[in-house]
Amino acid sequence: MSSSRLDALKAAFPHTIPVLTGFSFLGMAYGILMTAKGYGFPWAVLMSLLAFCGSMQYAAVTLLTSAFDPLAALALSLMVNARHLFYGISMLGRYRGTGKIKPFLIFGLCDETFSILCSAQPPEGADRQWFFFFVTLLDYLYWSAATLAGCVIGSLVTFNTNGLDFVLTALFVVIFLGQWEQRRSRIPALVGVGCSILCLMVFGPDNFIIPAMIVILAVLTLMRKYLEGEEEESC
Repeated sequence: MSSSRLDALKAAFPHTIPVLTGFSFLGMAYGILMTAKGYGFPWAVLMSLLAFCGSMQYAAVTLLTSAFDPLAALALSLMVNARHLFYGISMLGRYRGTGKIKPFLIFGLCDETFSILCSAQPPEGADRQWFFFFVTLLDYLYWSAATLAGCVIGSLVTFNTNGLDFVLTALFVVIFLGQWEQRRSRIPALVGVGCSILCLMVFGPDNFIIPAMIVILAVLTLMRKYLEGEEEESC
């Protein structure tokens, strides 16, 4: 490894320590939950390695253990991860010139990685594109390793896992609060809350999630140019 890449790795690691802490608990909870539902560690770890979408992975646990409905699964996956459309758009400029590592940077862009890359700057002497790469890689490895650890714990220790899936709700709350604190513009958060409440009133508690996500996506798409400008100013 060249000195510039090593410097990039050393610079990236301290920024990812908070992610390591959070992913350790969330990833282990996911691994334990998958084990409790009858899926061995190869399935859980493979899901983390290939999907790497924490919130949707938790939602997928319910999908995997309920009646087979591929259209509902596809719609829910698209809606839950629709926010990455806006993340990706705002990162196009930063990822310009990253060459062969760009596909992995795109694949590994999660909420936490986006927050780091949007605010952190590599120190002098560290390669910028490799700084981006190592932040993304470390976060990816944290989640995958934590999933494996959770599977091991779940297979060795027997306990009542009722209520453990509430961690999905906690995950969304943490993401929401993190974005609320870090973003200058809180319009997307307010749009999300407002559309969700409206759809809850119209469709009821059992059917409001997908309509709410569709409405949120439509509203934010209409506001895309304005939100892009806000994001570029904050990055």
